[in-house]
Amino acid sequence: MTSYAGPLALLHTSPVHIPVFESLRDEAHPGLDLTHVVAEELLDRARVKGPDAVADDVREILGTAVAAGARAVLCTCSTIGAVAERAGIGVPVVRVDRPMAAAAVAAGPRIAVIAALESTLEPTVALIRDEAAGRSVEVRTLLVAGAWERFEAGDTDGYVRAVAGAADTVTHADAIVLAQASMAPARYLAATDVPVLASPGPGLAAAAAATRVTGRA
Repeated sequence: MTSYAGPLALLHTSPVHIPVFESLRDEAHPGLDLTHVVAEELLDRARVKGPDAVADDVREILGTAVAAGARAVLCTCSTIGAVAERAGIGVPVVRVDRPMAAAAVAAGPRIAVIAALESTLEPTVALIRDEAAGRSVEVRTLLVAGAWERFEAGDTDGYVRAVAGAADTVTHADAIVLAQASMAPARYLAATDVPVLASPGPGLAAAAAATRVTGRA
């Protein structure tokens, strides 16, 4: 049986992510202790002033989680993921979308990025190019108009359907990247033949690996 060195702290900018990652843990990583930290204001400020504007706050929040016993951190917000990775808090920090970006690059050079927030597009494109490590990639972006307003209004079904509809318009791509963790259910609604990639499952797996202990529990 897999054992873990200590709890995994998850930094969210919306509480809707908590049950998603709890369910993923139960399915794939039983025994992994999750500690959830929700800081909605980080995304609000990052959208207005840019991700670097919240770097000090992210570092403080993650430092507090480590002081409380976290052995690794998973940042589930794509907008502030790069800031979290650079926090330098003494334990591994995983941004939820990095494994997804790696899978997209592995699928081929033509990648479509779908987002509901404009602030998510630039960090996601930069991440894909980072994962490409010098290889040539063609990254196209698609902002789903009105989708985020539905999400904020609590119309999750409408939000997911809008994202899935956007995915179905993508052609001539090797992979479609859903840039925000909240978009994950859209991959099951999309009818496109292009692989649709979401971040929560691969991201949690990478973070769980960071807390894993070799041997038997």
